[in-house]
Amino acid sequence: MKKRSPYKVAPVKSLDARPLVEDVEDQRVIVGIDVAKEKMVAAVVDEGDAVLKIVGWSHPIETAGFVELVRALAGSAADVAVAMEPSGVYGDALRWQLIEAGFEVHRVSPKKSYDASEIYDGVPSSHDGKSSAIVAWLHGQGKSEPWPVRTERERGLTALLRVLEVHSKQFRQNRNRLEGFVARHWPELTRYLDLDKATLLELLLAYGGPAAVAANLGQARELMLRVGGAALGREKVEAVLESAQHTVGMPQVAEEVAMVQAIAAEARRNQKSERAARGRVEELSAAEGSTKEMQAVVGKTTAAVVVAAAGDPLNYESPQAFQKSLGLNLKERSSGKKVGALRITKRGSGTARMFLYMASLRLIQSDETVRAWYTKKVARDGGSQKIKAVVAVSRKLTLALWHVARGEEFDSSKLFDRRRLGLSS
Repeated sequence: MKKRSPYKVAPVKSLDARPLVEDVEDQRVIVGIDVAKEKMVAAVVDEGDAVLKIVGWSHPIETAGFVELVRALAGSAADVAVAMEPSGVYGDALRWQLIEAGFEVHRVSPKKSYDASEIYDGVPSSHDGKSSAIVAWLHGQGKSEPWPVRTERERGLTALLRVLEVHSKQFRQNRNRLEGFVARHWPELTRYLDLDKATLLELLLAYGGPAAVAANLGQARELMLRVGGAALGREKVEAVLESAQHTVGMPQVAEEVAMVQAIAAEARRNQKSERAARGRVEELSAAEGSTKEMQAVVGKTTAAVVVAAAGDPLNYESPQAFQKSLGLNLKERSSGKKVGALRITKRGSGTARMFLYMASLRLIQSDETVRAWYTKKVARDGGSQKIKAVVAVSRKLTLALWHVARGEEFDSSKLFDRRRLGLSS
């Protein structure tokens, strides 16, 4: 005789809820949900950790039916708690429906669920029914945290950050494409103009390469002076025009000229959109007191991006928790006799880490203590780990920002021991 699975899933659409509602009368019940793109599964667990029923439904078609089931349970039980795993964005709509129905939703870490697979029933297997029961069990053990919907302002900041990330990434990609084409067809150009400057992009957008510039010297000169302004300088303009006439680069065919113009146009559009998104992030973040506090240390844009990505540092209980939210905490991957190197987790916003990285570079240049520590670390690592050293500065800078957000003055000597660095105290 085939043994009945303790994790058998009953479809919500054909479930007679009355026996289950009777079973939970006056009990404290936990509903643990295993989130998926379409096939959702939930375990109804009583206060003694016994699984009363495991139900499944197709999201989003049958989600309303599941919410009604939870409502029915709440009408009979003494209390109904709901716990879920954060599986990307797939559970957000369900979480919203449950919160709108009056339930407080809790979050259980996927790692905790994975680690508990064998502890829960002595079997290391994992499947939807069991996973939902584990989520409920972990919540009962106090291994969850409240998971409210973010405020409209926080969601607005997140959306603006996503826009910034899109244009920033696309701009870097197109700038890198242009770097290859310039190196081939006009290698002298980047001696005078940076690839991320509007003047270079507008020049390539208009002419596509050195031949067209050389054939239109007067117009090209006027364009560069108009876009670059007084900061560009006439000597640099004339040097660019001279290089266009005598470049050692490979001559372009018509299609290559058109290609460079198209990429330059897209890069310029991304650049403008990135700046506009950055301004909106700064504008929306300005109301945060902690943003204003951090500006003096990392600059207006970086402070705004950090708040948009991770939220207000005031919401974190410790500097380490804030650091972790930005993916700058360390992890080690080891197995047997092999001991892996410590690396940052890179969770959270890559854009926020990039801005913090740039802020760290500025700090290395401007702060004697930070520069001395950075120089010593680079030397200790053999001189080849400069990026790693900057990331290490970013990690310490993030810890400091947690304190700065609380009104403390930034003091690099609290991060780095000046005496050990050979600096006067």
